[in-house]
Amino acid sequence: MASTSLYDQGLSHDEIMFREHFQRGNDFCKIELFRSARGEFKAALHYKPGDEASKKMASDCDTQIRHDAKKVYVIVPIVLAVIAAVIIFV
Repeated sequence: MASTSLYDQGLSHDEIMFREHFQRGNDFCKIELFRSARGEFKAALHYKPGDEASKKMASDCDTQIRHDAKKVYVIVPIVLAVIAAVIIFV
């Protein structure tokens, strides 16, 4: 069975744009590009402002971004300390 394009389903422009942004957001989440995903979910909200799924996904992306930032805040000082030690003792 051939899949039907969004454009062949008689959907409104806003619904098509919403679905495209939402799907793109899901695709970005799958490859862990959470900032891009959050942007797509927020863009989807422009076309369907009350959509709870888009709000939840954007919120989940914010949570993941904060979690990743905490990892960076721990790792960067350690790396800098190692580099400084190598410079000092070599």
